[in-house]
Amino acid sequence: MAESAPFAIERCDALAGVPHGFFGSAGGAHQFGFGGPGETTDMRALRAAAADTILPGGQLAAPHQVHSPDVVEVKAAWDDAAAGRPIADAVVTATAGIVLGIVTADCGPVLFADQEAGVVGAAHAGWRGAVDGVLENTIAAMEQLGARRTRIAAALGPMIAQASYEVDAPFRARFADADACFFAAAPDRDGLERWQFDLPGYITARLAGAGIGKIADLGRDTFSHVARYHSHRRSTQAREADYGRQISMIALA
Repeated sequence: MAESAPFAIERCDALAGVPHGFFGSAGGAHQFGFGGPGETTDMRALRAAAADTILPGGQLAAPHQVHSPDVVEVKAAWDDAAAGRPIADAVVTATAGIVLGIVTADCGPVLFADQEAGVVGAAHAGWRGAVDGVLENTIAAMEQLGARRTRIAAALGPMIAQASYEVDAPFRARFADADACFFAAAPDRDGLERWQFDLPGYITARLAGAGIGKIADLGRDTFSHVARYHSHRRSTQAREADYGRQISMIALA
């Protein structure tokens, strides 16, 4: 059983004092995303055990993610099933006992906390969600619950690094000229221009531009750390039928 393998969890000093963790794949033993490989029953049990590790007795609230900028406020946990969960890519709460969860497999998991206000959040920030404003929307939703952006600490978890994230001209064209600093030239392939996109840097810049008081990045590359993380890009390049997801969680005690 996957849950028999010890959890591989990383934490961030910027969120010290807040129950949280960025879970890895434990060498491929742990797959946390509905829709990925594995049995749904096992996945539910694994996710529940992970939430209990973050906050004993805590109830998991993880949305159905669709690369949107949408945020859901969580007042009570819902059934953690493959179908029927709220559709969103960020969740916030001011309710104790709720464990917020976000799954990723190269996209950026970002955990937020204003400890003074007692408000936390979690966002799934791939390039599309980040461009469309999921980070800023998460901050605004936290402020609606009493947080202040100058007090919010944000932690970036494992995601694909710039050196591993090669993109083409149509991808580059989706970004403004002011974002050129997040693209480094990559070797041309078949006469086509290529770049390497700095997703962690872009997320950090969006958070800084929004006025977040403290920003920290674990600096972990999901693509290159084969034994530690799932990677959509790595699985795609290997022509695997499916890919796993890791999960990131944060809670109020």
